[in-house]
Amino acid sequence: RSFTVDLRRPEGLDVLARIVSQCDAVIENSAVGTMEKLGISYQWLREQRDDIIFVRASGYGLTGEYSDARTLGAHLEAVMGHQVLRGYEGNEPSTNSAIFSADYVSGTQIAFAVLLALWHRNNTGKGQFIELAQSENAAGMFAQAYLDYALNGEVQEALGNRSIYAIDGVAPCGVYPCLPKGDTSEGGDRWIAITVSNNEEWASLRAVIGDPEWALDPILATAAGRAANQEILDARLAEWTSQNEEEELFHKLQKSGIAAAPVLPSWRVPSNPHVQARGLYEICELVDDVGEYSYPSPVYRLPASDSSIRRPPVAFGQDNEYVYRELLEISDEDYDRLVAEGHIATEFDKSIP
Repeated sequence: RSFTVDLRRPEGLDVLARIVSQCDAVIENSAVGTMEKLGISYQWLREQRDDIIFVRASGYGLTGEYSDARTLGAHLEAVMGHQVLRGYEGNEPSTNSAIFSADYVSGTQIAFAVLLALWHRNNTGKGQFIELAQSENAAGMFAQAYLDYALNGEVQEALGNRSIYAIDGVAPCGVYPCLPKGDTSEGGDRWIAITVSNNEEWASLRAVIGDPEWALDPILATAAGRAANQEILDARLAEWTSQNEEEELFHKLQKSGIAAAPVLPSWRVPSNPHVQARGLYEICELVDDVGEYSYPSPVYRLPASDSSIRRPPVAFGQDNEYVYRELLEISDEDYDRLVAEGHIATEFDKSIP
């Protein structure tokens, strides 16, 4: 649900207090100090509902040297080391495109934490205060890099699409060009990801290629030899894949026991035959005549329950009527007054930059 209220004013806090009294959990991910300035604390929330669950998910946590620092997705990527683990070998982090993996994983972890707290409350009758530092949460995705240094003294760096396990036999491993379909400047380029994990798969890949002379070089017959000659392997494979159609090559490699997949840009994912067969996307109609759009549905399948999208993304203040009139049961007079005072709105206050 999306409703609006100005928490900078006492009446806004009164509205929040009434809502909290009917809620199971309160979740916030503002910079440390924001809630304190508003006068909202775990103790204040417990005064509204004693068994409330309160989650604070700031960037760096509530304690420590960085606790007061403001952060967005790009800063979390930097501090947890992701910026130096991705990208092409030898390139500086400044060449990386922006992704926000910390944002993606924090939401699911917060939901899981709330479910655990609800289970605890159902058994004890007590709520909980939960702290989750988004940087620490996301750092768990790169445990192999931290452990590699702790155990082996090795500092992992960006490898492009190659595998950190190349010396163990995972080579070649990369993304290679295929025959384009149309103008490459307009999305017509095609690519395929290929990974060979052992000597048997290397022999299978050679057979698919047609056992060319370069692939029969004895040095490439061993994992160590392929790991030491990845540049040559990548160049030779690219010459071969660039003469093949992406989907056809994908199926040919899979039938030979080789892990491969077409590289799909976002605009091609919804129309992909496999994605359509799985029913991954659902059509949702947005309010205010925005139109109908495809959205990814929940990835889990629950045979005994409806796991489809319950509500599409909401507009700013879309549920003001429901929250104020139905949930809080305020009068028409009070509703109109709150609108006039700027608590109830469907656009941001012009004073907000």
